[in-house]
Amino acid sequence: MASSSASPMTEKEKRRLVAIAVSFRAKARSRRSSSKAKAAPLYSQFIEKLSMLVPREMLSNFGSAIGGLAVIWVMLPRWQQYLPPQIRDLVDRCINKLVNLFYPYVVIVFSEFEGERLARSETYLAIQSYLKEHATLRVRRLKAETVKDSQSPIFTMGDNEEVTDTFKGVKVWWASRKKIPRNMSLSLHPMTEDRRFYRLAFHWRHRQLIMQSYVKHVLTEGKAIAHKNRLQKLYTNNPSKNWSHVAFEHPANFETLAMDPNKKREILNDLTKFREGKEYYAKIGKPWKRGYLLYGPPGTGKSTMIAAMANFLNYDVYDLELTAVKDNTKLKKLLIETSSKSIIVIEDIDCSLDLTGQRKKKEKDDDDDDHDENDDPAKKMVKEEKAGSKVTLSRLLNFIDGIWSACGGERIIIFTTNHVDKLDPALIRRGRMDKHIEMSYCCFEAFKVLARNYMDIQDHLLFETISRLLDETNMTPADVTENLMPKSDNEDAETCLRNLIEALEAAKKEARKKKEKESRAQAKEGREKKVNEEEEEGKESGTSAKEAKENGDVGGGVAAKEVGENGVCSCRR
Repeated sequence: MASSSASPMTEKEKRRLVAIAVSFRAKARSRRSSSKAKAAPLYSQFIEKLSMLVPREMLSNFGSAIGGLAVIWVMLPRWQQYLPPQIRDLVDRCINKLVNLFYPYVVIVFSEFEGERLARSETYLAIQSYLKEHATLRVRRLKAETVKDSQSPIFTMGDNEEVTDTFKGVKVWWASRKKIPRNMSLSLHPMTEDRRFYRLAFHWRHRQLIMQSYVKHVLTEGKAIAHKNRLQKLYTNNPSKNWSHVAFEHPANFETLAMDPNKKREILNDLTKFREGKEYYAKIGKPWKRGYLLYGPPGTGKSTMIAAMANFLNYDVYDLELTAVKDNTKLKKLLIETSSKSIIVIEDIDCSLDLTGQRKKKEKDDDDDDHDENDDPAKKMVKEEKAGSKVTLSRLLNFIDGIWSACGGERIIIFTTNHVDKLDPALIRRGRMDKHIEMSYCCFEAFKVLARNYMDIQDHLLFETISRLLDETNMTPADVTENLMPKSDNEDAETCLRNLIEALEAAKKEARKKKEKESRAQAKEGREKKVNEEEEEGKESGTSAKEAKENGDVGGGVAAKEVGENGVCSCRR
């Protein structure tokens, strides 16, 4: 027990005691990461100096009070189960108020799972990606896990690890925590019972900055990091289900794309402007989307261009097969399910969708044969298979630039065709297909890119001959590539170039023969047309003479009849 004769502390002794306590607290914080062996002498020094300033009786009272509080703190959870709920709530509120008096920090908890089905929280995953990029180099314990659609394992903070971050001069503390539920429950969806969460702490003075700006910054940057590290996907639709996907691993890029450098640079600038144009599109009041029309002969690199765009933007690709879409409702459902940061591709749209009005004619012809097909189930099944898609052009246009075009954002729509003249002008007008890119035959600049890709050469004596032949004849990049690719280990660069020259000369001769054949066919067609015209004129002349003769005979007969009836010829009167 403490003696009643103990003299009270003076104000000077109190201030000195507080100064020593603050000093030791600062040292303890700075050495928190050190071992307990180093921290023990520090604590002993503090107790020794404290005992020199404070009477032993007061220290004894202080220790007794701390011990009593510790006992209450340990026994409180056991006592709570015997207390009424109202008393427990009152105790909890009082404890929270007491703690808040001495704890000036605000804490936000981000749980790993959310919702009734306990789906993994997108917010938690975004924070995980952010801390992986900014904090994993400063912690000692890491946790490796494989996340769906990620290219590599993700290393995150281990349980009970803490790290600091700074935002606009304000310091915040992140901690990774794990909570094990006391009551084990059975579930139809087996999963780990551990509940992990991230704990964000900051001073209450910075509440507005952290909650309105910092958290938004973390989520935005975390999602961008996750998108950068994810695995690209290639989606396709089929009649049985909506979308199925595989990993998109096409190696095409603009550096290896055989195209005129100026046109390539123009396309890259356009794509970059679109990717960074979120605020611009919001400013002008248009959906964040862009349409590209790729047209040209087969083998000019339209599909390779799409792959290069996807790799440059790191977007997913949705290959939409319109012939597998039953009707407009199915089309709308498919397009709504596409994600942002994606490219929607409809290849050979002139073949995928009837834009020439022939479908109505076909349906009319089919209606004439309905009575035959009703008698034969086999014919009816064949007709259903040939009926194809019932998607209309108006619905497709409505999604491209109608009210449904605002569903989602940051999407590119690409049409490809070999016959641009067959497409309905309403489909490819500006505003729907914003940029038209002609994929033409191989030029000399594109050939140099292919020569560098396939043979690692920048220049050669045969380049001049190849340049002249490429100007005189048409050859697709696919055909040029086939001739440049070595067929055996014995073929060197010069052999491949000579093979290309031979192919170009053969193509030139073939084009000349084709042109002469077309000229002869046109001349023959002209002669036949002239003969037909002359025959038509002859027939018309013969018909006129015959009509005149018939008219004369008829006139003579009428005159003779009149003479017979009147007895006087009209010409003699």
